Amino acid sequence: MIANSHVVNNNIRIDQCDFAGAKAWMERVCGPHFLWTPKPQNIKFRHSAKVFNSFSTTLGVMEYGADVSIKIEDSNYLNSYSLSLPILGEQELSKNGHLFSSDCRRGLVVSPHETQELHMAGNCKKLSVVIPRISMRQTLEEMLQRTLDVPLRFDPTIDAVNGSTASWWRLVRNFAEELELGGGIFEHALFSRDIETALIKGLILSHHNNYSDLINEHLEGKLPYYLIKARNYIHDNAREDIKLEDIERASGVSRFKVFDGFKKYFGMPPMAYLKKYRLTAVRREILEGVPVRSLSLLATGWGFNHLGRFAIEYRKLFNETPSSTLHRGELNRERFF
Repeated sequence: MIANSHVVNNNIRIDQCDFAGAKAWMERVCGPHFLWTPKPQNIKFRHSAKVFNSFSTTLGVMEYGADVSIKIEDSNYLNSYSLSLPILGEQELSKNGHLFSSDCRRGLVVSPHETQELHMAGNCKKLSVVIPRISMRQTLEEMLQRTLDVPLRFDPTIDAVNGSTASWWRLVRNFAEELELGGGIFEHALFSRDIETALIKGLILSHHNNYSDLINEHLEGKLPYYLIKARNYIHDNAREDIKLEDIERASGVSRFKVFDGFKKYFGMPPMAYLKKYRLTAVRREILEGVPVRSLSLLATGWGFNHLGRFAIEYRKLFNETPSSTLHRGELNRERFF
């Protein structure tokens, strides 16, 4: 049961939620997990947060009001990265036989694809940032300009006092405080999209992960001029009927060189890059609340003339059907239920 709860314009306010309600709610936010407490009757779950439209990032403050353990075993179904930093109290993460403690000086990262258990003290009140793994993957692939070979995994603890991760936490804290004050500018999609992008990119750049070395190598290098011209042509004309010879002509070099360059720097051929760019654009429009009269019109507007193939490719890339994304976007806009 969720008592005294409401969500307006994706702004979450939940107070006095019981054990069953807390579990059901957080499964909506993060994905399936096991919740245990020695005293279920003492649970008084509270969650105050904002759900951003573009990438469905959830940012805010939460507490359970009682000692709880959150266990994640079938980690393939955990659909988000969950980052938390206690404002009060302490928590602890158990993973791979190691314990990682967390207080106001050090946060925790619960990543998908890993078995782990989170323990929270009854007095623990914490900043919480939940980022869907699809959004994290999509952002990193755009940064690297290539597909990921293995899932993104972060170190389990994240410093809130020193270094660039401390700057990231200060950014989170400032956003959370502004949201508590009812900052209306966060309701503007163009602004909130940049906020989400900054949060996700900032996390990837500041906190060590299994792609950190590759990111640094990529940032130090530069794309050849002909690839920049070819990429910009694709971005500017993605709604048009683009052929490989058009990309070749825009680049100013041979087809072989364009093909080889895309494989080397983007990890895929030019036409595969175009298809991914279009699919990502469709998804962005759905989640950002662009009026969608029909998925078929949206898809054909981005150059997908074979709707069955579009649905197959969409699901392969985002692990959900276009209609599922549309439904989730509508739920977010209709107070997250």
